[in-house]
Amino acid sequence: MELNIKTENGKTLASVSGRLDTATSDEFEKKMAPLLEGGNPDIEIDCADLEYISSSGLRLFLTIQKSVNARGGKLAVTNMKKQIKDIFDMTGFSRIMTII
Repeated sequence: MELNIKTENGKTLASVSGRLDTATSDEFEKKMAPLLEGGNPDIEIDCADLEYISSSGLRLFLTIQKSVNARGGKLAVTNMKKQIKDIFDMTGFSRIMTII
């Protein structure tokens, strides 16, 4: 799993690639933690290169969504591959997150 984070036009952009599972979720959570406490509540997560997500990865997306909501921001998840989007659809995450 690789995570790249940058700020552009007042929005935080995070690009995640590889596998987001129990082996990599701790690293993902540590890298995302400053964003959940920072002043900018608007986050966009680009999943174009995300190959796999497990339940631990889904839990982290839910944590991010809750943090963004609590701070009055917006979370957008973009560029999902079909197999990742199918997982979000089956688990109901598509109904609680903005997926572009």
